[in-house]
Amino acid sequence: MQKYLVAARNFLLSFRQSTAAEERSWFERLRDRYRLVIVNDETFEEISSLKLSPLSVYVFLSSLIVGTAILVTLIIIYTPLKRYIPGYGDLQREREIAAMAQKAAALEKEINAQRLYSENLRKILTGDLADFTEEAVKSRSRLDTSGLATPTSVTEVGGRLGETALTVGPPEMGEKASGTSATSGLPVSVGLDQPIERLQFTPPVSGEITAHFDPLKNHFGIDVAVPRNTAIKAVADGVVILAGYTVETGYSIAIQHPHNIVTLYKHNSVLLKKAGTPVKAGEAIALTGNSGMESSGPHLHFELWYCGRPVNPADYIGFR
Repeated sequence: MQKYLVAARNFLLSFRQSTAAEERSWFERLRDRYRLVIVNDETFEEISSLKLSPLSVYVFLSSLIVGTAILVTLIIIYTPLKRYIPGYGDLQREREIAAMAQKAAALEKEINAQRLYSENLRKILTGDLADFTEEAVKSRSRLDTSGLATPTSVTEVGGRLGETALTVGPPEMGEKASGTSATSGLPVSVGLDQPIERLQFTPPVSGEITAHFDPLKNHFGIDVAVPRNTAIKAVADGVVILAGYTVETGYSIAIQHPHNIVTLYKHNSVLLKKAGTPVKAGEAIALTGNSGMESSGPHLHFELWYCGRPVNPADYIGFR
């Protein structure tokens, strides 16, 4: 009988111990200390040991997961690797592509305008206006392939030259179609403020006119015989819109003046000004010569264009 009582007593004591252990809080159980021992499987020799607790293991694993997540997030945000993630960064890439497409379209439009301007000015300098006659223009479409309106007459060609000389001309100019020059304060308006009859011009040179104005023979200016290396003067304030060499006209220079006036000086020996340079009336811009295939002796070929039409310079300027 005594054995049964002892067994019952021991059973009750064990139950009370287990109940007390279960009454411990979860935080206390997390702080229980354990030892992780690494032993040799053959000799059972202890190699190393590490004291652990569930709380320390939980903190370590949580820190590792959070740190990895932060590192991955930073890599995605600040490195190009995000482009390889499907669906990420597509919106930003599309915006960049759209911006680059707009820039490319603007550059293409500017190049087309510059090409048209240069071609028109080249043909005016060389006297090749066959492509701008009424018949030639009527046979073409109203708009060319670049989306720019084609000229309908020689008037519009020269008018466009006057309008674009300060907007799509040489990059050094940096001017607008109206206002004042940023480099010299010269008026650069190409509007029809005054008729040409009321304007005053400085003679570019003094000499005898050897070839008169004759548009029917594609001679859109006059030839003035002068000694070689005579200084050529600008007839009015303006901005140089072209200065260079062609096989036909040699060293040539063109100036955009206010009131839709453009002057051209051909067959020079030396050019003293560059494109985009502002000039004053009476300022030397070149020296006379005999350059170009169309020249047969030292002289100045001078052209005066008003509102896109070549006019007789002798009607407005005295050369003697």
